[in-house]
Amino acid sequence: MAIGVWISLFAYFALMIAIGVYAMRRATSSSEDYMLGGRALSPKVAALSAGASDMSGWLLLGLPGALFASGLGSAWIGIGLLVGAFFNWTLVAPRLREQTVHYGNAITIPSFLANRFPTQALSLRTVSAIVIVIFFAVYTASGLVAGGKLFESAFSGIFNFGGLSDYAVGIVITLGVVLAYTVVGGFLAVSMTDFVQGCIMMLALVIMPAVVLFGEGGGGFAQASQTLNEVDPTLLSWTEGLTLIGWLSAVTWGLGYFGQPHIIVRFMAIRTLDEVPTARNIGMSWMLISLIGAVSLGVFGRAYAVRNGMNIEDPETIFILLSDLLFHPLITGFLYAALLAAVMSTISSQLLVSSSSLTEDFYRLFLRKEATDKECVGVGRVCVVLVGLVAAVIASDPNSQVLALVSNAWAGFGAAFGPLIILSLMWPRTNGAGAIAGMVVGAATVMIWISLGWNGEFMGGPGVYEIIPGFIAAFIAIMVVSSVTEDAGEYQAITR
Repeated sequence: MAIGVWISLFAYFALMIAIGVYAMRRATSSSEDYMLGGRALSPKVAALSAGASDMSGWLLLGLPGALFASGLGSAWIGIGLLVGAFFNWTLVAPRLREQTVHYGNAITIPSFLANRFPTQALSLRTVSAIVIVIFFAVYTASGLVAGGKLFESAFSGIFNFGGLSDYAVGIVITLGVVLAYTVVGGFLAVSMTDFVQGCIMMLALVIMPAVVLFGEGGGGFAQASQTLNEVDPTLLSWTEGLTLIGWLSAVTWGLGYFGQPHIIVRFMAIRTLDEVPTARNIGMSWMLISLIGAVSLGVFGRAYAVRNGMNIEDPETIFILLSDLLFHPLITGFLYAALLAAVMSTISSQLLVSSSSLTEDFYRLFLRKEATDKECVGVGRVCVVLVGLVAAVIASDPNSQVLALVSNAWAGFGAAFGPLIILSLMWPRTNGAGAIAGMVVGAATVMIWISLGWNGEFMGGPGVYEIIPGFIAAFIAIMVVSSVTEDAGEYQAITR
C-alpha cells in the first residue's frame, strides 16, 4: 500500500480526534452539553451533521452497489429519500426545535415524548429507549460492516494481528477511532466531525463519477450509455422491469426520515428557531449533490467496469476498487477517508443517541434518580463503548450486506417513531395511550414482516418493504387509540 494513502488516512484520523479533544474543552460539562451540544449548533453545522449522520456507508457502498447491479430503477430510493428529507426539515424541524424546549427542555426523543404525554411518561421512556437501543445496535453494525469491507478490499494481506482477518481489523480500527472522539467530545464533537465528514463525502462524490466518466478509459456519457445498453438496456431505464410494489418499496424509504432519532435530534440542537430554514436549504443542497454523485457512480461505474474488463464480485465495493485503480495514492487515501467519514459520522451519532437513552431514560430513571450531571456524562461515555461493542459483534459476519442492515433498522425507526413524531407535533388529540400503541405496533409490524420474509417475497410476488405496513399500522394505531381514550391534561394545543 503506497505511503500516500497512509498519509491521507492518518491525517484524517488525527483531525477527527483533535476535534474530539477541542469539543471536550467546550461542551461536556453537563448532560445537555454532552448529549445536545448546549442547543448551540449553527445552521451549516446542523445541516451537514444531519446529512452526514443520515448518509452512512450505504451512500458510498450500498446505494452505488444497488445501482451497479440493477440500474436506474434503484435510484428511486434516492428520490424518495430526497422528498422525505425535505418534508422532515419543513414539517418536523421547526416544531421539534420549539416544542422540545416548551415541554421541559427535553434533550432526548424519549424525554420529549414523556414530557409531551406525562400520564404515560414512564412507559414511553422505557419502550422508546428499548426500541432505540435494539435498532441502533443493528444500524451501527451496518456502518462497521462498511468499515470492515474497506479494509478487506483495500488493505488485503497487510494486517496480521493475532490471526484477525482484514475485515475484523477494519471493524476494530473504525470503531476505535469513532469511540475516541465520541467518548471524549460528546455531541459537539460528533456534530463538528460530521460537518467536516459531510464536506469530504460530497467532494468525493463529485470527483469519482467525473473521473469514471471522463478520465482515461471512461469514454464519456455516450460511450457509457452504449456500453450499458449492450449489457442490459434496462440498466438505463427508470421504470422498465419495475413493478408498482417495487417502486413503492423504493420511494417509501423517505417515510423513515420522520422517525430517525440520530437525525431529528439535530433539529433540537439548532441555535435558534429562525435559523431552521437556512439549515434546511444547506442540508437539502448537500443531499441533492451527494445523491446525484452516488447514483452516477453506481450506473457509470458499471459501464467502466465492463469496458475495462473488471471482475466485480461484490457490487458494494465499486467505490473502493475504483478509488485504488484511478487515482494517485494521496487522492486514494482521501477517497478512503471519505468512505470512513460516511461510516463514522453515522456510527458516532447512533452511539451517542443510544448512550443518551440508556443514561437519561434508564440509568437516571430507574437506578440513580439523584445522579448529578457529571455522573451522567461519565455513564454516557461508558454506554457509548458498550453499544459499540454489541454492534461489533453483530457486524462480525463478513457476508453481511450494508444496504440490507440499513434498510431493516431504517424501517424499524421509521415505523416506531415516524407517525408518533408527526402526530405528537401536529395533531393535538394524540395522547399517551395512542403514543405507546403506535410505537409498539410500528416496531412489532416491522420485526414480524422481516421474520416472515415478506420483505423478500409477498403473496407470490415481489417483497414489500417493511416500512410500508409498519408506518401505516402505527399511524392507524395512534389515531384510533387516541380517539377512543382520554388522558386528563394531555389534550393540549400545539404551539405551531
